[in-house]
Amino acid sequence: MPTDCISYQNSGYFSPLMNDYLEQKSNLQSLYNRFPNFENFEAQILEKKENFEDQNRTVLVSVLLKQYSKISISGLTQQNIEALASPNTFTITTGHQLNLFTGPLYFLYKIISTINLAKELKAKYPAQNFVPIYWMATEDHDFDEINYFNFKGRKFRWNKESTGPVGRLSTEGLDDFFEVYSHELGSGKNAETIKKLFQESYLNHSNLADATRFLANELFGEYGLVILDADNQDLKRTFIPYIKGELTQQTSHKKVLETIEKLDHYNIQVNPREINLFYVEDNLRERIIFENDKYNVNNTNIKFSESEILSLLENNPEKFSPNVIMRPLYQEVILPNLCYIGGGGEIAYWLELKSFFDAVNVSFPILLVRNSVLLTTEKQAKKADKLGLSWSDLFSKQEDLVNEKIKLLDDFSIDLSIQKDFLKNQFHYLHSLAQKTDKSFLGAVKAQEAKQIKGLENLEKRLLKAQKKKHSEELERITDLQNELFPNKSLQERQVNFSEFYIENGVRFIPQLFNQLKPLESNFNIIILS
Repeated sequence: MPTDCISYQNSGYFSPLMNDYLEQKSNLQSLYNRFPNFENFEAQILEKKENFEDQNRTVLVSVLLKQYSKISISGLTQQNIEALASPNTFTITTGHQLNLFTGPLYFLYKIISTINLAKELKAKYPAQNFVPIYWMATEDHDFDEINYFNFKGRKFRWNKESTGPVGRLSTEGLDDFFEVYSHELGSGKNAETIKKLFQESYLNHSNLADATRFLANELFGEYGLVILDADNQDLKRTFIPYIKGELTQQTSHKKVLETIEKLDHYNIQVNPREINLFYVEDNLRERIIFENDKYNVNNTNIKFSESEILSLLENNPEKFSPNVIMRPLYQEVILPNLCYIGGGGEIAYWLELKSFFDAVNVSFPILLVRNSVLLTTEKQAKKADKLGLSWSDLFSKQEDLVNEKIKLLDDFSIDLSIQKDFLKNQFHYLHSLAQKTDKSFLGAVKAQEAKQIKGLENLEKRLLKAQKKKHSEELERITDLQNELFPNKSLQERQVNFSEFYIENGVRFIPQLFNQLKPLESNFNIIILS
């Protein structure tokens, strides 16, 4: 069974909107700036160079140097930070929640896609510099989404209360968590490496933002990754004009609603609020709502007049936090960014935003779907070969896979479609006969047709059940393998933590991913770990 890939569209795991985007359907072309290919980056570079405020570079570099001041960084990361001061330097960005110990595997795939694209663009456009950015979602407040990860089929959850931005959350209590997780890791060189990484990241840092920065830097610093925490007063000061516009004009609400109307036959990823901002403090992040001529902070007694909230904005911009609609704009204002890399769900909500960006005169980035991966061992690949399974088979729904394999296991068919078609033809004659003789019989003919078709369908189900029983051992081997590769009948990359593979593969693991993933190829990669 060769190391192979399956197109995103044929994997069965991408939405109709994403499939149509990847196929560049004409009905979506007004919702993005340029499609991700090498040639389109030239025009994107020129546009961003023209529209980006270069004074924002000075602020960005200053903030990054402060944020990195307490950890050791690679020469390449240091070089990338300093390069951001230059007008010929651009960023490639991905963003992600502060999932505990990276959360599921796709955290790695996002960052690897970002680093690899920056490297490929440098080879294509050597006169420019390209810096890979990991935007830490430190201002999110949905802690229940990030306070766990899965390891060897077991969920490890950090039980703690959190009401404010997760980046400011204390890491107190993770020593008890680590004790349980450490026991499950067991012993051995790779296990000890994982334990040390967790300890140094979470037990040696006081908040989740610092812990996550350290962890991502340990995993990817040697590749030049730059990690940004945008929950910062200086960065938000550059965003003040856009926050003011959101408070007083609500442009995002109007423009995004207009775009949603164009997406009426797709599932909508996010819906805009009238004001897409939160008020934030260490233990508070609540929506700002305008009603009765006052700006109210939801679920609190905090209220502002227009002059009061605009004064607060000028003096304390860090009190304002963008939501899912405004965050992309904040990113593109403070970064000289060319491309955003995200999962299908993220790209889907970015597609709602272009008319809003146009209205506020900010360049809209190229949108790239991150690499997706199915990791498998040589033993699993050989087992699939022995069972006569292709990768396409393994990506199919389990019921469909079982039914298809039953058809191949016997030299006779239990598909009664021919018989059902024959029966329908016979009843077509009876319908005509009733129409010509006594129309009152039409109802009886229809009822009898439905009864006999139903009888054949029930017989087909019983035959299928008998065949499943006859071939139960082989079908069990097939479903067991699929369940190993698709835990909980879901994508592995959304279920499993990287440490499960690091335990077996050690330091070879991440370099193998870098070597095999190609960011501009829209394929679901199957990687056989050696």
